[in-house]
Amino acid sequence: MKHLITLILSLLLITCGDPAPESAAPGSEPGTAETTATVDETARINAWFDEKNEEQLRFSPISLSALGRKELYDQIDDMSVEAAGQQLDWMAATVRELQSEFNYEALDFEAKTSYDLWIYQYEQARDSFQFNTQEYVFEQMSGVHSQLPVILMNYHSVANLSDMEAYISRIGGVSRALGQQLDWARDNAERGVRPPRYAYEFVMEASSGLISGQPFDDNEQDSALWNDAQTKIGALVEAGEIDEAAAEGLRVRARDALVNQFQPAYQTLIDWLSQDISNAPAEPVGVATLPDGIAFYNQMLRNWTTTDLTADDIHQIGLDEVARLRAEMEAIKDRVGFSGDLSEFFAFVASDERFFYGNDEDGRQRYLDESTEYIENMKALLPQYFGILPKADLVVKRVEAFREQDGAAAHYFASSPDGSVPGTYYVHLSDMSANPVTELEAVAYHEGLPGHHMQIAIARELESVPAFRSQAGFGAYSEGWGLYTELLAKEMGGYQDPYSDFGRLVSEMWRAVRLVVDTGIHAMGWSEQQAIDYFASNVSTPLPSIVSEVRRYTVLPGQATSYKIGMLKIQELRARSEEALGERFDIRAFHDVILGGGALPLEILERRVDNYIALSK
Repeated sequence: MKHLITLILSLLLITCGDPAPESAAPGSEPGTAETTATVDETARINAWFDEKNEEQLRFSPISLSALGRKELYDQIDDMSVEAAGQQLDWMAATVRELQSEFNYEALDFEAKTSYDLWIYQYEQARDSFQFNTQEYVFEQMSGVHSQLPVILMNYHSVANLSDMEAYISRIGGVSRALGQQLDWARDNAERGVRPPRYAYEFVMEASSGLISGQPFDDNEQDSALWNDAQTKIGALVEAGEIDEAAAEGLRVRARDALVNQFQPAYQTLIDWLSQDISNAPAEPVGVATLPDGIAFYNQMLRNWTTTDLTADDIHQIGLDEVARLRAEMEAIKDRVGFSGDLSEFFAFVASDERFFYGNDEDGRQRYLDESTEYIENMKALLPQYFGILPKADLVVKRVEAFREQDGAAAHYFASSPDGSVPGTYYVHLSDMSANPVTELEAVAYHEGLPGHHMQIAIARELESVPAFRSQAGFGAYSEGWGLYTELLAKEMGGYQDPYSDFGRLVSEMWRAVRLVVDTGIHAMGWSEQQAIDYFASNVSTPLPSIVSEVRRYTVLPGQATSYKIGMLKIQELRARSEEALGERFDIRAFHDVILGGGALPLEILERRVDNYIALSK
């Protein structure tokens, strides 16, 4: 419940049987009384979904801004435990209304999917909320201490005086929300739920970074938010929206909000962390050690994989995939003529200077430029593999200094539905030794095109499904798609350099290792060193990245399992489609089926593909 979008997306799959293939859709020409009834009931329920989605968005002004909308533009979400419970009550009421007001059997296939998904999301949120006291509220990966400022800088666009006034009001909202999350963290800590000590250290460092520089101290350098505020005010002057006198008034108000609201809230967080850090475990342990920890971890696995796979199941899948990928790595080692064994090849790739750019501004810029070039090359190939294409652009950026971490994983920030805000592929470049060139290409495809940007931008731009589906997110689907596209990019002509292809295998091996390590840490009592050693024995990735990865899994239980489980399901569904359709199989049509319904739990995605197969025969 700590995350910015008002409730954690639900996970317990709703089963309504496997419906027969259907092709009727809203707006299709009715030919019988039955299809007329289907069209009418489908139109009625879609109107209901849109109405309820609008109600739900009112819980989250940040979500509205991320969608490029300016309602509630001066507000930040209520991030208290009480507010989360109130939204859950609202969701329960909508499910009761949905079940009583609509005839499921009278809906077309797409509307049945929406019906199932609405209930699924509620049940996921309900089942997750019971473990809100087990959550690590502040940690190094996703706490609101860093997320809210990033969202304010990236998603709060300023086109006029009112927008800038709303920005300043939101600075106070960030402070209030941070205090609510701190209350949550304090309550959990009193129950003995604390992340590892390194998480406290990173949150303290990141928070200190946010309140360092002007206007908080005598440092000549501007703080991140103050720089952003001044830039946006200056743009208004340049555009003729305000004069210099109005601009100076806005600067005074922004400075006041930062110094008298933002800074005290972050200082309070830093002070509490400083006082409580000695209680946090110096030696990281899995969540099985927490109260109800096993049940919590099982729920997180259901959450992130959208399956009922057990920790033992997932662990074994990981072991099998690690063995398969090691064999493929051996083949590339032999292909490039390396005479040592695989562990020696790992050491060679992890240390030879040819595989790294300089740890300076030139090296960092080269990494960004080459990532952009790979993405631009991929754009030209997309129409051969996809019918639906994203409208929004994609940019590649270095992570902001206040939240950058040595060796941390790259990530994606979504575009707005209207494309006015491009998608952003963020990469951590503070330590270039953690960014081997061998893996650059695969990461660019995963985070950019045809990976996360392709999937998320298309979902946000969809008009063929109710709006709530275009805004949905499921880890196994989204991360599974990202990993699937790393391999798809090879089919599309990528990885001409065998060392880049080896980097692709390393990237996939990461995800296979994650299945073993995540379950090892949280279900099997592995120590952090055990996890690091297993990881290092199976990849050429530099040690700083491995340590960062293992620490990520420790504070986000289950999240790391979503990638490989999702990829395997998409590969399974593609193989099933190819076998069933033979010469009729069209890769563009298959990809459009996967992407054209928005993010879905894997079992509902499987139902969608089976319907496509039946209709295509």
